[in-house]
Amino acid sequence: MSTGFFDGIDKIAYEGPDSTNPLAFRHYNPDEMVMGKRMEDHLRFAVAYWHSFAWEGGDPFGGQTFIRPWHPQDDMGRAKLKADVAFEMFDLLGAPFFCWHDADIRPEQGNYADNLRTLEEITDYIGEKMQGSDTGLLWGTANMFAHRRWMSGASTNPDPDVFAFSAATVKGCLDATHKLGGRNYVLWGGREGYETLLNTDLGQELDHMGRFLSMVVDYKHKIGFKGQILVEPKPQEPSKHQYDFDVATCIGFLRKYGLESEVKLNIEQGHAILAGHSFEHELALAASEGMLGSIDMNRNDYQSGWDTDQFPNNTPEVALAYYHILKSGGFTTGGTNFDAKLRRQSLDPQDLIAAHVGGMDICARGLKAAAAMVEDGGLETALADRYAGWQSDAAQQMLNSDLGSIAARVLSEGINPEPRSGRQEILENYVNRFV
Repeated sequence: MSTGFFDGIDKIAYEGPDSTNPLAFRHYNPDEMVMGKRMEDHLRFAVAYWHSFAWEGGDPFGGQTFIRPWHPQDDMGRAKLKADVAFEMFDLLGAPFFCWHDADIRPEQGNYADNLRTLEEITDYIGEKMQGSDTGLLWGTANMFAHRRWMSGASTNPDPDVFAFSAATVKGCLDATHKLGGRNYVLWGGREGYETLLNTDLGQELDHMGRFLSMVVDYKHKIGFKGQILVEPKPQEPSKHQYDFDVATCIGFLRKYGLESEVKLNIEQGHAILAGHSFEHELALAASEGMLGSIDMNRNDYQSGWDTDQFPNNTPEVALAYYHILKSGGFTTGGTNFDAKLRRQSLDPQDLIAAHVGGMDICARGLKAAAAMVEDGGLETALADRYAGWQSDAAQQMLNSDLGSIAARVLSEGINPEPRSGRQEILENYVNRFV
């Protein structure tokens, strides 16, 4: 029985690039073959439960603007209604996956025992809905940043009781993710950082964070969870400084604590921008180190400097992102999660559908452009030419040599290199041919 929330909206269909229907796909055709694989299987779209259903439209200067039938979100009846609406939307979009924090799907009870009880109840209910749906769980996670108990961190908290509460919370969420067949489990440390160094023991906090993550990995293996553990980088917001600052920082952290073979990264476009990087940079670095797991697709407002979590609309940026994903072999357990929210003036159910339709179309356009670049091979050819000198025997021998021997060779051979063009403009023009 329908909830009626999306009354008047039909299942979204692919109508092709000439369609003027705002509630139709113009580029996303799930069954279209791209590089020998269905488009849906490349992109692996997921709807984010928190922005689509739990967020009430507030911002730092104003409160709720969305008035939904499941508000206020303080009892199990409304939590189940929210799940009913969510699965109706998944069906309308043909979304293969969704993602959640525990606090998105169950009401806050104020203590661990009741939070666990309601989490188990709502995930049983969601599990029943999944039985009649084509939508699976891309990943689950614990919200350990919103409640005041976590104002000084979760695993990094100076209070060992908060560490214990956090460990118990993650156990419950990992159990729930496992029960629902989740492909991944994510940890994002919104409060794992500091506001001031005056009251912060950096060494202890980082060691506790490393130990906590090791416990998560150990428990994953204990319960037989086959999904991937992911850490999500972000430099700040809500903390002044977060310990999972960016991809490079996370890779160094994982290697320090011996977790690089167990944990990969969930990389978000908006977080890359906050860290002063491009999405392309973060993906390329993670892929080069074998650490690319999944992505959160969105965008930030480039002028405000805030983490605005808008739906993507920039085809060239998206195309270069998927280029690096395809070059690394594509997603395995990961996917494209829309960690994006409506603008607080976009009140209607139709807005929620249209936002996802637009985001899915932009990603499809980007994927097709990326695939065309991979198949054309122009960027790879340019790279091979730029670094061709390193294929010589002399260059390879130099890497196994020493400074003295190299200096002697420079003198004896009169080496005096001339610069070569980096051809940046030519390569930028090349990319523009495809987007």
